[in-house]
Amino acid sequence: MTDRFAPLLCLLLLVLAGPAHADSAKDLLGVPGPVSFQNTQFDLAWTSHPTADYFKQEYLPAGQTPEHFNDMFIIEASAAATPVAAAGAKVNELKKRAASDAFVNYAVIGNKATGEIILDFILSDNSTGTLTVEWNAYRYALLTKDGGVALYAISHRAYGDDVDKFLSDLKQSRPRTIEALANFATPALKPNP
Repeated sequence: MTDRFAPLLCLLLLVLAGPAHADSAKDLLGVPGPVSFQNTQFDLAWTSHPTADYFKQEYLPAGQTPEHFNDMFIIEASAAATPVAAAGAKVNELKKRAASDAFVNYAVIGNKATGEIILDFILSDNSTGTLTVEWNAYRYALLTKDGGVALYAISHRAYGDDVDKFLSDLKQSRPRTIEALANFATPALKPNP
């Protein structure tokens, strides 16, 4: 009799447990969401605190997942970096990636008045057999007046047959999105493990 109910019990436990990433969406930066950007609401979907001074949160529109998304808003905080150092590290990463990714292209936009930097870049991946192209705009700002770095970023992706239209639309949307990110009213970050 116990063997007969074992599969049902396992199924019930899986349903009650919920998605595997639900527990990892605990707000660590004092920004539980939703985050509103360019008329889209992004809900907190995933968080990470891999080191004592680094926090990352990903926000997605309803119906999208961290594993397969079209639009994502990202907020990060690190007490161990500066906007210039963080942007420089990402540029170095892109330069290395360019050797194996023909899509890699980037531009650095600096704001001397605020010390902020926007990194505008595109990359791709074909490791699953389906081409994925991702465009990002990363805004690096001071975390506090005493230092550190806060990152506010928007990421857009397209997969397979949608890539050509995505690249065509990007020519129009990219400048507007960069301007919106530059003018985004950044929430104060309060890292709290």
